[in-house]
Amino acid sequence: DLFEDYRIAGGVRLSGNFNNNEFFISFENLKKRLDKQIVFHRQSLITFQTNGTGIKVHTHDLRYTLKWPFNETLSARGSAIIRNDRSITLSTDVSSLMVPNTYDTWGGLKGEIVFDNALKQGLNLYNGRRYKIFGEWYRQVDKKNTNLYVIGIDYRHYLKIHRELIWANRLAASTSFGDKKLIYYLGGVDGWLKPVFNNATNIASDQNYAYQSVATNMRGFNQNIRNGNSFALISSELRFPVFQYFMNRPMKSDFIKNFQVVGFADAGTAWTGKSPYSSDNSFNTDIIKNGPITIRLIHQREPIVVGYGIGLRSRLWGYFIRFDWARGIEDGIVLPRVFYWSLSLDF
Repeated sequence: DLFEDYRIAGGVRLSGNFNNNEFFISFENLKKRLDKQIVFHRQSLITFQTNGTGIKVHTHDLRYTLKWPFNETLSARGSAIIRNDRSITLSTDVSSLMVPNTYDTWGGLKGEIVFDNALKQGLNLYNGRRYKIFGEWYRQVDKKNTNLYVIGIDYRHYLKIHRELIWANRLAASTSFGDKKLIYYLGGVDGWLKPVFNNATNIASDQNYAYQSVATNMRGFNQNIRNGNSFALISSELRFPVFQYFMNRPMKSDFIKNFQVVGFADAGTAWTGKSPYSSDNSFNTDIIKNGPITIRLIHQREPIVVGYGIGLRSRLWGYFIRFDWARGIEDGIVLPRVFYWSLSLDF
């Protein structure tokens, strides 16, 4: 295929416990202006309920995508999705052994407008801007009143300060609504190798959540410092490739060539209701039940949290490794430092 009109890609991720594994395979046809792609993805994940019962979920999804480029930087994309979730209750006693498997099958559509004129200045270093505006619709194919809608935006701007010194900024926001909803857990980073979940933050029981996702980056906190069916956050980084900046000759060491020092700050929140400051925001409400008495306790806490810190980046054995040390600010109080070790590019 001299013109590279056909592309086949695949990948496998094995977890340390050999349970939370996933793989995918993708085929693309780029022969004409209308690009076509089909992707199959399989993932297994173990979660634990409040009573300690383990649930293993096998997810299989098939996605067919069409892409139409208007020019070199702007394109429209549409996808048709079919997804099946098989939930298996792990056997710890006779009662859990008798629990049957459950199956949920979802169908959906997704539309995107994508702009990207960012020019690469180095590994994870860009100059320009890129954004994506998207909308999604899902529904269980065998059940009524299961519509789930998602809309959102991801906007990124990269400003070249001097040579390879880059100031990167990102704005991300999304909301879900309908019969079912998507819950966002704010906190942590993408590709966190040892994620920590904050169980102290309440999750609203009246939102009818169907799926969950992590809203990142929000450094300085563990996952679930805030949650809800909507989120918004801003991240800003100053990326400084130390050796590339000062040396004007080729470097043999890939680790030294791509070594970066990063200063960053994040600010954001996640919420239920009309706004983070609404009285119906579940973050500010606790329901306490004691026999026939039910108490609704309303707090007055600041929903927006802020994190700041410093990080190190480089490529080792083909992986872009990130180390971050961050402090969070919640209700005006500076919290103890949190360390993150992750594998991911960009934000």
